[in-house]
Amino acid sequence: MNDDTSLRRSRSLDGEWLFEVDPDGIGMTEGWQTELAMWLTEANPVDVPHSWQEDDGLRGYTGTAWYNRTFQVDVAELESRRVFVEFGAADYWTTVWVNGERVGENRGGYLPFEFEITDAITDGENALTVAVHDPEDLSEIPHGKQGEPWFTRVSGIWQSVTLSFRPETHVSGAKVTPDLETDTAAVSLDVDVGDSDPSAVDAVVRASRDGEVEAIAVHPIDGDDDAVLEFDEPAYWSPESPALYDLEITLEANGEVLDRYEDYFGLRTIERDDDGFRLNGDPIRLRGVLDQGYFPTTLYRPPDDGFFERELERVSELGFNLVRKHLKPAHPDFLEAADRQGILVWEEPANPAQYTDRSKEEVKTELRRLVERDYNRPSVVVWSLYHEEWGIGHDEAEETLWTDEAKQTYLASLVETVREWDPTRLVCDNSGWAHVETDLNDYHWYCISPDRATEWVENLEHTLHHRRDNYATQRWSDDGEPVVISEFGALSFPSVSTLVDHYGREPAWFSHEFLTDPVKRPSGVQDRFAETGLDDVFDGLEDLAASWQHRASVSLEHILGEFRTREEIAGYVLTQLYDTEWEVTGLLDYCRNEKAVYDDVAALNADVTIVPTVDSHVAWGGGECELEIALVNDTDDRVVEDLEWEFDGTTETRQLTAPPHSVAELDPVRITAPEVESVQIADLTVRGCSETELARTEPIVVVPSPREPPEALVFAEGTLASRLASVGFDVTHRLTPDVDVAFVTETTAEIVEFVSNGGTAVHVPDRQGEMQGTEFFEFRSLPRTDSWNNAASFFYQDSPLVEAFCSNRHLGWEFEDAYPYDIVADVAPEEDTVHVGFVRGWLADQGSPLLERSVDDGRVVACTFRVQTTAGSHPVVTGLLCRLVDYLAGRD
Repeated sequence: MNDDTSLRRSRSLDGEWLFEVDPDGIGMTEGWQTELAMWLTEANPVDVPHSWQEDDGLRGYTGTAWYNRTFQVDVAELESRRVFVEFGAADYWTTVWVNGERVGENRGGYLPFEFEITDAITDGENALTVAVHDPEDLSEIPHGKQGEPWFTRVSGIWQSVTLSFRPETHVSGAKVTPDLETDTAAVSLDVDVGDSDPSAVDAVVRASRDGEVEAIAVHPIDGDDDAVLEFDEPAYWSPESPALYDLEITLEANGEVLDRYEDYFGLRTIERDDDGFRLNGDPIRLRGVLDQGYFPTTLYRPPDDGFFERELERVSELGFNLVRKHLKPAHPDFLEAADRQGILVWEEPANPAQYTDRSKEEVKTELRRLVERDYNRPSVVVWSLYHEEWGIGHDEAEETLWTDEAKQTYLASLVETVREWDPTRLVCDNSGWAHVETDLNDYHWYCISPDRATEWVENLEHTLHHRRDNYATQRWSDDGEPVVISEFGALSFPSVSTLVDHYGREPAWFSHEFLTDPVKRPSGVQDRFAETGLDDVFDGLEDLAASWQHRASVSLEHILGEFRTREEIAGYVLTQLYDTEWEVTGLLDYCRNEKAVYDDVAALNADVTIVPTVDSHVAWGGGECELEIALVNDTDDRVVEDLEWEFDGTTETRQLTAPPHSVAELDPVRITAPEVESVQIADLTVRGCSETELARTEPIVVVPSPREPPEALVFAEGTLASRLASVGFDVTHRLTPDVDVAFVTETTAEIVEFVSNGGTAVHVPDRQGEMQGTEFFEFRSLPRTDSWNNAASFFYQDSPLVEAFCSNRHLGWEFEDAYPYDIVADVAPEEDTVHVGFVRGWLADQGSPLLERSVDDGRVVACTFRVQTTAGSHPVVTGLLCRLVDYLAGRD
C-alpha cells in the first residue's frame, strides 16, 4: 500500500532491535516489558525481520524470547491521526507493549496483525517491547512442516514491523469481487469512521491502469451494498497478460478528503466443469510446481529484494503456470510478484498435527485471515484447507477422515464457510487424500519410472476410471470434479559440497535431533558413502549426484509424458521447485542451483510438446517395437506439426494436427531393431520440424539372440525350467554334484547341502516376485506401485554382468518390467560381491537385487529381478542370465 503523506504516513521499524531469550519464562513476572527493564543491558542486537533459529545456537530453542527497540514520534505526526503498529507475521504467540503499556496480543505464525497504540505513545522517544512465545508442543497449533519430522522451526518476528499513522476516519480494507459477465467489480469497504458522521462520508472508488482512470464509483459508506466499478474496455488478468488495476479509495465529507487508501486488483475468474478448469471462461490445464518457501540461511524470508521475481522467472522458464505454496501462507511479496508476472498460485494454511477443538478453531482463524489478506490477489486461484489429513485424522491415535463421520461433517462445513468468505476461488478440502467436499479431486502420487512404470500406469488408469475411490463420502460431492495430481516427483541427490560451501560448514539441519530416520538424515552421509561401497562405484558424492539426477530426469520424463497425454488429468503439481533441507526432490538444489533435471523438465513442460511412447525399451536384434507419438497442445491455437522419427538410420515423417487444448495421437508405428552381434543401446529420436524444435529421445536396448546354448548344466524346476530350456540351457530336474548352477526359489535342506559341498545356487523370486526363505540372505520388500519410498530409491551397478546392458551406472529402462519387488537387506560390502546395489534417500537402507556370497565351500547368488516371468522373453533379463551362468560356471 502506498501512503499519501498528507493523510497517511508509515515508518519501517525494521533494523536493529535488542533480543534476549527467556528460557525460564521469568520475563513477565520480572517486568521485562517496562522500558527500563534490566534485561536490556544484557540483550544482543539482531536485525528484524528475524527468526531466532537463524542463530545456530538457538536452532533447538523453544519458549519465549523478547525484542525491544525505541522510536521517535513528533507531536505533529499525532495531530488528527491514529497510530498503529503492524506486524507482517510473528511466530507464534506475540504480546506487545508500548512504553510499558500492554497494547495487544496475537496467536498465529504466518499472517499480519496490528494494534492501535495511539493512547500509549508520547511525543519524543517511545519504547516498543515484544515477547514471542513458541512452545515445544505444536500438535494443536498450525505449524506445517516446522520441526519433527521435517524441517527447521521458525520462531520470532520473521516479517516486517511498521509504524502506521492514519486519519481518524480511514479505510481499514477493501475487497474487490470481479464479475466478468457484466464487466464490473464490486468493492466491499471496511471503514473505521472514527469521530465522523458516517452519513456524511462518501467513498470515491477509482480503478486505474497506467495512470488513467478506467472506472469510478461514488458510494456512501453507510450504504448496505457495495460500490460497483463498471469497465468499458476491461483488461482481464491471465498468465499471458497479467493486467492489474490500481485501486484508490478516498473518503470525502463536506468537500474535504479524509483519507486515501490504495491497493491493486485484477479482473479474473476461475471455475471448474466436467472437462477441467476455466480461467476467464477459457480452458486451462494447471501445470504446477510445489514451493515450500524455505531459504538456506533466512528460513521463511527471502534473502534479498527481487528474489521472488527471479524465482518466478524460473517457474515460467520451466513451463509451469502455477505454484502450490505448500503448508503455509505465501509471503505477501511472493504474491505481488506472482500477480505482476502472471503465475497462478494454489495457497494453503499451515496445518496442526491433531484434531481438537483448539486446532479446529486455529485452522479456521488462520483461513479467515488468509482469505482477508489475499482476497484481492488475482494470482491466487485455489484454497486448500487441509493436507493429507494433517490435523484431521492423520495422527496415529485418531480415527481417519475416511471413516470418521464427525470429521467429514466438520470439513464439509468448513468448505462451505470458506466459499462464503470467498466465492471467487476453488476450494480443495483435504489435498491428496480422502475427499469430502471439494472443487478438485487431487491425488498425491509418488511413482517412479522405469522401476514401477507399468504398475503405476495401470494404477493410474484404474484411478481415472474409479474416481469415487478417492472420496470418503459422497454426501456432499460426486466424483465429477477435475482430477489433479497435486504431488509427484523423484528424489535427486544434491551436490553436498555446494551446501557445505554455502554454509561454510556442514549445515545444522543435517543433524536435527528429530531426524531419526536415516533415509532423511544427511549427517554422516560421507561415511555411509564409504561404508556402502558406493565409493568403489562413483568418484565421490558429486559423481553419485550427477548419476542420480540423470536417473530422476528419466523418471520425470516418463511421468510427465503420461500425465500430459491424458486429457482427463486437468492439472498436476511437481514436487518440487527446489530442495528443502533434507527433502531433495527439487529441480534446483536448496541454494537454487540448477540440477540436471532442470532443462529436461522445461522441455517436457512447454505449452506444446511431443510425447513418444514405445511398448518396450528392450528388443531382440531384428525384433520390433511399437511407437506411439502424441502432440500435446495446451494453447488457444491450433497446432500443425510435421513429426519426424529416426531409428537405426531410418527416418519417417508424418503430419499431426492438435486443436486448441487437446492431445492428438498418431496411429501406432512398428519399428524394427537392427541385427546386432553385441548389445547396443540405440536412440529412437522423435522431433518436430517447426520452429519450436521439439525433440524427444527414447533409448532402446538391443540384445542379440542367443546363438549357442551356454555350456553348463543347470538345475531348475517348474515354469522357470521351461523358460531356461527355451533359451537353450541344458536343464535338469535332479540336483546332482555335476550341476553347474542351481536356480532355486526356496532354500531347502537339499539346496543348503548342495551349496555347503561346493555347489553354486542362484536364489530367484517366485512367480509373484517374492523371495522365499532366509537361509542364505535376509530380504526386504519394496513397494509395488506408487510410493515415496520408491521415489527416493536408487539402483546402481558395477559389474561386467550388467554394464553392457546399461548406458549409465544407475539402472534405467533396460530392466523395464523386471525390477525387483524384494532385495537383499543384509549386505556386507566387504565380504559380498555386489553386482547391483540399492540405497534410498541419504544413502540409507542399503540393499541389492544381484549379490554374490560365499557359503561354506560354495556360493549363492541372490537375483531378485523378476526372472520367473521374464526369462526367455525379456532380452536383457535373458542376456543377464546367460552371462550369469557363464560367469558362475567359470566360462566367462
